[in-house]
Amino acid sequence: MTSLLSAAVTATLLMYALAMALALVRLLRGPSAQDRVLALDFTYVLGMLLMLVLAIRYDSPMYFEGALLMALFGFVGSMALAKFLLRGEVIE
Repeated sequence: MTSLLSAAVTATLLMYALAMALALVRLLRGPSAQDRVLALDFTYVLGMLLMLVLAIRYDSPMYFEGALLMALFGFVGSMALAKFLLRGEVIE
């Protein structure tokens, strides 16, 4: 890995970590349940992006599989939370 790519990956990881910290603050302090669900959804996306950047950094395909699973479970979790907020129940 070149020094420019290494610096870019490190800067990207730091920015994603900062964004995740801000999303966690919104998750804990959100004024409504919808804000908390959006913050949780954003945290899933940032976690997936962190895994993809780590896959580039360590040149390992296992991180890509983990990111794919994280995206899948994040989507299912978001749909379940949205259904719960709309109807008050997840399973009919």
